[in-house]
Amino acid sequence: MDAKLILNFLREVMANNNRPWFQAHKAEYEAAKTEWEQAVEQARARIIAFDPEIANQPLKDCTYRFYRDTRFSNDKSPYKTHFGAYLNVKGKKALRGGYYIHLEPDHCLLAVGNYWLPTDILTACRNEIMANEEEWLRCVESKAFLKYFDTKKATLSWDESWDAKQGFGLTKLKTCPSGFPRDYQYVKYLRLKDYCAWHHVDETFFEGDRWLDEMERIFRAAKPMMDFMNNVIDDYE
Repeated sequence: MDAKLILNFLREVMANNNRPWFQAHKAEYEAAKTEWEQAVEQARARIIAFDPEIANQPLKDCTYRFYRDTRFSNDKSPYKTHFGAYLNVKGKKALRGGYYIHLEPDHCLLAVGNYWLPTDILTACRNEIMANEEEWLRCVESKAFLKYFDTKKATLSWDESWDAKQGFGLTKLKTCPSGFPRDYQYVKYLRLKDYCAWHHVDETFFEGDRWLDEMERIFRAAKPMMDFMNNVIDDYE
């Protein structure tokens, strides 16, 4: 991937987020978009090798529009300042987890899992953790998972999220959820309101083609956790 081309364009958008500038630089946008879509197709082919479920998801259903929906936002900037792709067998708006790739100046990352779940599904996921505790711990306390997603390695507390270098669980309850034992040994996993695992990478990460190898290692490390939760979510979706 020519990540420099994409990131340089995005920095220009950050400095000139208005329609007249964008129209005058439409060719630069098209070049960045083409480069991004080719990279996403490479990533998709690599992920299919170990998760063939996503094989039937078209490229257009993996990527996002660059134009922002400003109708309900105080920020009226018309364009996004990042490129993102979400590979999920049931589409970008599905509840089940998938693979996310995010390219943004000073904020590049890879993520796996789901970002929001309704209360009834969360309750079912929490019950599944308690009912199959050993299997769950093999997923989220494995050496591979902790290497990429252990928040302690980000030098922030367990309750920090998203801006941390890496972590697991974007949003968490402050206490044990209602109806669950407060003295449960692994209550920190019951407090999660999502099952998203993320890992920030440097901007240079995406240069060339070698990033595909590390991306695969990161995604493979989180796949058992995602599969554990998707088995529950699929009963509802």
